Formats: sequence, C-alpha cells, structure tokens
Amino acid sequence: MREMITMVVVLTVLSTISGGLLSGLKNATAARIEVQQLKFVKGPAIKTILEGVTNDPIADRFAIKDGKMERKFFVGKFGDKADTVVLESFGKGYGGDVGLMVAVNVKDDTILGVGVTTHSETPGLGARAKDDPGFVSQFKGMPIKETFKVTNDGGKVNAMSGATITSRAVCSAASDAGMIYINLKPQLEEKLKEFNK
Repeated sequence: MREMITMVVVLTVLSTISGGLLSGLKNATAARIEVQQLKFVKGPAIKTILEGVTNDPIADRFAIKDGKMERKFFVGKFGDKADTVVLESFGKGYGGDVGLMVAVNVKDDTILGVGVTTHSETPGLGARAKDDPGFVSQFKGMPIKETFKVTNDGGKVNAMSGATITSRAVCSAASDAGMIYINLKPQLEEKLKEFNK
C-alpha cells in the first residue's frame, strides 16, 4: 500500500512539473509563432487582397474583444484614408478547417477580396482554393452582409470543379466573417479613427 501511495505522489509531482514546463514553453514561444504566422501564412494573403495599399497592414493591426474571444483586424489604407479592415474566419472543409482572410471596405460594406490562408484539403482538388484566382475573385464587390453559398445550394458562387466541399467551406468562412464584421462594426469604425489621425 505504501508503494502505491509513493507512486501516486511521484506521478502527481512529475505531471505537475511537466504541465508547468509545457505551459511556460507555450507562453514563451507564442509571440514568435504569431510573427511566423503573420510573415508566412496570413501576411501573403493580406498583401494580395490589399494590393495597392499605402500602409503596412501587418504593422497596422488591432484586436477587439468579441465575447470571450479576441479577434485581430488588419488595417488597409488607400491614399490617406484607413477605410478597410481584414479579418480571419474559418469554414469546415473536407480535410479540416479552411482559414480565410476577408478584406472589407467599411464605408460601403463590400468585400475587396478574400484569400485562403490555411487548409488540409486534397492536393489538386480542394487545395486549389488557395491558388485559384478565378475562384476567390468571385467574392470581390459582394456585400459582406450576404450569406454566401455555392450555386448548387442556391447561391452565387461557382464551386471549384471536384471541390464542392472546399468551396462550401470558403463560402461558410466568408459568411462567418460577415457576421463577425456586422457585430463589431461600431468598434471597428472607432478603431479606424485612430489610423486616420
């Protein structure tokens, strides 16, 4: 019995130490991971959909609390006016979540562009969502308040051939971005004032 108690105490101590070390490691590397994601994952998509901006949208970013979640927004300035925000949302694809960056003009609530950031879709099929300019360009100029669907589901977006599930995931992510945008628009407009000074 005594050996059993000793073993439980030792395992508890080791688990506590291991958990503390892993938590510390996560906290220590969080900033570096965010920089790498901005540089290699989100940054390229943001720069593509905000082509022609006069600022650095990666540097000009802010966060807004949305319930228990903190959402990050990137600011796009065309000329001297900061009137565009970019946010990330996700949709459920064939192989997992599909990340989507969505740029929205705050003055007229229209989409300037979308770009796929992350996915686990099938190479040659769903993975084309990231690189197919014809597919993502369909969202440009559409109102952000719209619920996006592929044409097979009664919507306006033409699905990629052989990748309907991925196409639906991108539509779902764009619709989700619209809901986030609508809910946070007053705060977004206030934050943008800081970039227009």
